[in-house]
Amino acid sequence: MSQTRIKFCGLTRAEDVRLAVELGVDYVGLVFAPQSPRRLLLGQAKMLRDLVPEEIALVALVMDNKAAEIDTIIKDIQPDILQFHGAEDDAFCAAFGRPFFKAIAMGGNSEGAFAAIARYPSASGLLFDGHAAGEQGGSGQRFDWKQLPSALDKPYLLAGGLSADNVAVAIRTAHPWGVDVSSGIESSPGAKDAEKMRRFVEAVRHADHPQSS
Repeated sequence: MSQTRIKFCGLTRAEDVRLAVELGVDYVGLVFAPQSPRRLLLGQAKMLRDLVPEEIALVALVMDNKAAEIDTIIKDIQPDILQFHGAEDDAFCAAFGRPFFKAIAMGGNSEGAFAAIARYPSASGLLFDGHAAGEQGGSGQRFDWKQLPSALDKPYLLAGGLSADNVAVAIRTAHPWGVDVSSGIESSPGAKDAEKMRRFVEAVRHADHPQSS
């Protein structure tokens, strides 16, 4: 069985990034979306970026940010991957010369969400999140994991309302390439909870290899 990738998103504190690294997550997400309570200033993001080793990919999350802002994020933070959560089209997302994930909002009209998949042929991966189109991620909203198509030609991450208590069920139901968590490992927006972080990773690993636990 392949190992489910883990992305911790919306980190704002050095101690949380250090623990994420210690726990061996695959992706650390920093948020630059203008309206997000987890939004970082560039100075904060630079400090956190320095704590992320090469073997862990740094993801910069944006949502309808201007191209010049994204250029500055790339120049100053050097993210490995961009993650787009807004109405950006494929050409815009691909124009920055970085691999990118495109978030697909699953709240509301799921048929419209699936139709959106084909509009992002350049995406390295997709992220299915529980919020409705135009809303912020990190809200902890779940959707019906059984709605996801059984076969996709791109890797995808599952997000929205995940926690240590339900991520194993999510993995068994949707068989995602990866899982993405933000509010499910927090004590408040942007402030991660160390015990929740540890339990989440343990739950994913147990779901991947139940016979070894």
